[in-house]
Amino acid sequence: MKLKQTGSNQTELDLGFAQIFFSYETPVAARLTDGSLVRTDERYSVTTTKHINKWLQGCDCETVSQYRIDCLLTSASECNADYEEVTA
Repeated sequence: MKLKQTGSNQTELDLGFAQIFFSYETPVAARLTDGSLVRTDERYSVTTTKHINKWLQGCDCETVSQYRIDCLLTSASECNADYEEVTA
């Protein structure tokens, strides 16, 4: 696992199987093992949106739920296989 600051309030966490991009303390985008890029569908500040766009560098990416990005940071058993948040 490697942690790298990529800019002011911007961090990339390399977990080996994925690279997670954080704006401030929030995971908002990721590069998956197959090289594909995903970004959160959650709306954050203008600054966070700029951070995400800078990290993605204009590359094509899929917009996914914040839950799916959060699942990259938790054990697989805690996440639904369809990446749909389960509420009790």
